[in-house]
Amino acid sequence: MLLRIYPENPNVRHIRKVADVLESGGIVIYPTDTVYAMGCDIRAHKAIEKIARLKGMNPDNPDLSIIFRDMSQLSEYTVIRDDNIFRLLKRNLPGPFTFIVKANNQIPRMFKNKKKTVGIRIPESKILHEIIKELGRPIITTSVHDPDEIIEYTTEPELIWEKHRDFADIVINGGYGKNEASTIVDCTGDEIMIVRLGLGELEW
Repeated sequence: MLLRIYPENPNVRHIRKVADVLESGGIVIYPTDTVYAMGCDIRAHKAIEKIARLKGMNPDNPDLSIIFRDMSQLSEYTVIRDDNIFRLLKRNLPGPFTFIVKANNQIPRMFKNKKKTVGIRIPESKILHEIIKELGRPIITTSVHDPDEIIEYTTEPELIWEKHRDFADIVINGGYGKNEASTIVDCTGDEIMIVRLGLGELEW
């Protein structure tokens, strides 16, 4: 299903429909504050495996991130004891960043088999905020890449729907996406490191 949701004023019934699909183990493609991404409920293990295989990842230890509604929800799934890291996150989130932080035991088993860290996002997106609020849990996420060798990300939701209609249960048409991904910041070592420069300019 290609579902039109307006970013400025998301329709409550449409948000509920997306949350219902996620809750039943479905996969949804949605706009973020950077590129379009695909995801599922954090508890939907089969959907997580399906996404991992599509992206060519090891389904037992997939390199997938998690989208949270806010810092309060984030604190339920992560371990951030360093005040400097906490302030850095507060200063830059919501925003176009993926922060790699230490995970706690709330993360699904797939995320803690071989690693104790996880990528986290709080995008500046009212659509995602409302979906996660309605679902009541974070969602697993990964960018939707374009197979084209020149264009890395597809920005048109209609084209995304044509390519992924047999894979995703819902593709949200939230308007054109951006073609630059998030800035990735690793907060798990002795020093905070920018792993990938993307759309976000880090405010220290």
